[in-house]
Amino acid sequence: MDKIAIIADIHGNLTALNTVLEDIKNRNISHIYCLGDIAVKGVHPNEVTNLVRQNCEVVIRGNCDHLLAHNCVIDLQRWTIDNMSPENVKYLGELPFFHEFYLSGHLIRLFHASPFSLKHIFNPLHSNAENEYAKFELDNPMQLFANTKFLGKSVKDPVPDIVGYAHIHSPNIFRFKNKTIFNTGSVGLPIEIDNTDEDVDLSHFSTFSSYIILEGLLDSKEISSYSINLIRLPYDIEKEINCLKNSNIPNKEILLKNLSKAMS
Repeated sequence: MDKIAIIADIHGNLTALNTVLEDIKNRNISHIYCLGDIAVKGVHPNEVTNLVRQNCEVVIRGNCDHLLAHNCVIDLQRWTIDNMSPENVKYLGELPFFHEFYLSGHLIRLFHASPFSLKHIFNPLHSNAENEYAKFELDNPMQLFANTKFLGKSVKDPVPDIVGYAHIHSPNIFRFKNKTIFNTGSVGLPIEIDNTDEDVDLSHFSTFSSYIILEGLLDSKEISSYSINLIRLPYDIEKEINCLKNSNIPNKEILLKNLSKAMS
């Protein structure tokens, strides 16, 4: 059986990424796929990008990656670019929007946010109907399986059996109409949407890194067993908090709240 680790939403958090990569190594997993949002919001965007390039055989473009290279307009993005090599910024802006493959006879399609754009959101845990993302909200899980122009797909292309995505920073796995959907959660900036009070008991569990492990026969179109496992992993969060505190990164207080309390 082959094992594939799927990571996403690292957001420049070097401490978390190193911990996750070590955990993947200890599990003897040789395939690592990354679903984007590698930089922005953390203080080590260049180092994190280098590690992703060195360790991941498949890397997909996230919305933050895209904006760095194509529409950098806010101070946090400018700071990130100033702390990255031009080569790495260019690399992030040229990543593909999706990847698909067979595992134990199941067609799996991976993307960062949705098959429609890098802005559209499907979140089974929380509605965005009353905020700035309202016009990008997807309300039907089957929309995640669409063959769209954004992906360069048409009605003639096969529809995936399993979809994996990132973007919402809240991990989950569920079945719907004989399809399977999973979300990786976030390596570097978990935001558990139900924690709206800083004093919620046990809220520190929400700050754990998340990633997914797929297990099955890679590139096999013959139906056989497979599994999808969610990994939650603590890391030295105080180390990363101190890195943030000692940096001159914009929006520091907001980022510290995101990191330490898993709150948006």
